[in-house]
Amino acid sequence: MLRLRRVSFGGPAAIVTSTGLIVGLHALTPQKTAIIGSLVLVALADNLTDSLGIHIYQESERLAEREAFRTTVANFLTRFVLALSFVGLVLLVSNAALVYVSVAWGFTLLAGLSYLLAKARAVSPLSEICKHCAVALAVVALSKVVGMGIHMWLGPT
Repeated sequence: MLRLRRVSFGGPAAIVTSTGLIVGLHALTPQKTAIIGSLVLVALADNLTDSLGIHIYQESERLAEREAFRTTVANFLTRFVLALSFVGLVLLVSNAALVYVSVAWGFTLLAGLSYLLAKARAVSPLSEICKHCAVALAVVALSKVVGMGIHMWLGPT
């Protein structure tokens, strides 16, 4: 359960952020270099700052320094590896199928993590999967709307 706890914050964040980023950017500009660059920047900058935030929070809660460090590193590595899995998809999948494959990959990962967490907590996996995927769906849909809106407002880049 401890290992699962260490990735439970970073995993969903990386999955939903990466999926939303691909969907939103693809609506704005389907250029793979822009999508890959954005994913890598988020995998580094956003993940490092979130990991720092988690570390500082854990220190404020007086968590043992070694445990706080392990959780921080696990959070960063989880988010980084998951974001890179989406970079791999962008490299391997055609532009026409990219959004569909990315959404399928993201929701599969999120459902899998939700299932493991539900089992560890002894609650209904289906209920947890539905709740978590509903939030992710809202994020992805909003990302698409924002990408399309920016494209309409500013025109093609």
